[in-house]
Amino acid sequence: MLQKLLNPMKYSCRFLPALPLLCFLSSFLGTLSAQTSPQGQWSALENWPTLAVHSTLLPNGRVFFVSYYNESLSPTIWDPVTNNFSPTAQSLYALFCAGHTSMADGRVFIAGGHIADYTGYAHAIIYDPFNNTMTQVPDMNEGRWYPTTTALPNGDILVVSGDVNANTVVNPLPQVFQVGSSTWRNLTSAQLMQALYPVMLVAPNGQVFYAGPDTQTRYLDTSGTGAWTTVATRKFNGSRDYGPGLMYDSGKVLAVGGGDPPTATAETIDLNASTPAWNLTGSMHFARRQHNAVILPDGKVFIVGGSSGSGFDDSTNPVLPTEMWDPATGQFTVMASIGVYRGYHSTALLLPDGRVLSAGGNVGGANAQVFSPPYLSAGTQPAISSAPVGVGYGQTIFIGTPDAATISQVTWLRTGSTTHTFDESQRFMRLSFTQANGGLNVTMPANGNIAPPGYYML
Repeated sequence: MLQKLLNPMKYSCRFLPALPLLCFLSSFLGTLSAQTSPQGQWSALENWPTLAVHSTLLPNGRVFFVSYYNESLSPTIWDPVTNNFSPTAQSLYALFCAGHTSMADGRVFIAGGHIADYTGYAHAIIYDPFNNTMTQVPDMNEGRWYPTTTALPNGDILVVSGDVNANTVVNPLPQVFQVGSSTWRNLTSAQLMQALYPVMLVAPNGQVFYAGPDTQTRYLDTSGTGAWTTVATRKFNGSRDYGPGLMYDSGKVLAVGGGDPPTATAETIDLNASTPAWNLTGSMHFARRQHNAVILPDGKVFIVGGSSGSGFDDSTNPVLPTEMWDPATGQFTVMASIGVYRGYHSTALLLPDGRVLSAGGNVGGANAQVFSPPYLSAGTQPAISSAPVGVGYGQTIFIGTPDAATISQVTWLRTGSTTHTFDESQRFMRLSFTQANGGLNVTMPANGNIAPPGYYML
């Protein structure tokens, strides 16, 4: 049975063990009426109860967010439809500075946390939004502060990096949390001192691509005891620390900004190529670090926040104009400006109605704004009238829509989970389709290498 979400045109998927790919199917609302503007439009600045340092889009369309220090013991849920806030179950330890990602069944996996600066917990915990529970799982090998978590093609969770403490620095041992048995598998032959919050993305070959911020990028084979292989060296000479990295299309990666002093440059790599190589694309109009990047349903990438000043988090040189990168041209376009500086500890997420949430930041504070991209004022949005409750890899499914004759593109985006400039969950891909009576026949991604199992927006 279809479970209705925020409006009659949205459908979520329940856990179906027989189907390896789980989904959250959503049409973008045609009732949003932003004023027509080629630069988009921001909502008014609104106060939030706490700082959104860690933010995750849940299967019900709400946003789970975590603040810093002791406040991180008490996460909060924001409903973008009602604009109401509600508390979650209490955490058993401080979730500040943890890594997190959406799991195949819609729960949120959280690894590590904050004991002190540069000292992390070895704990891991799972938040269940369906039952509002926090369940602690077995500890990792050692503490992790600023780790990265990655959902693998089989639904297990890879955890890498994170400081143990100020003396031992980074935890070099990659570990895989095996969801079925609730046990850890150590990748003992793949130990590597990585950057904090490294950009880790599942590649079409099934390995995990280490995309930065270091100049040398690599593949991690998570089978057995693990193995690293080198892939390519970035064009930008320095570390792109606090610059986002993302997979903007199947196997195609964008790295944008970061560094100290900040750079405006951006570069891409196509992991589908026989010999992948980094290549410079267009540069942003503003140098930035501490910014966020969000993949939009039309395939463009929205850049929000950041500082153009040197140093860790220079709020005296805020970049208030936002930008949009078009992969078809490689060029950035200046968009509407945000109301306050969004730098260190800010987050951004794509919402189910096609808008973008921008929240938090040590200087920006406990508040948020929502951006309406130009496509929301370009005419009535297509509607999804029916969809299956779950889909499997390679399946062709029927999507009911009264707008089938005018559809030119079908895209598929995994729900986001972001902190410290990196979204550890978002993915984007285009799906092939044909017109049918009353809708579209849409072919799902071939495997979990292209689309790790989880909830998606259509």
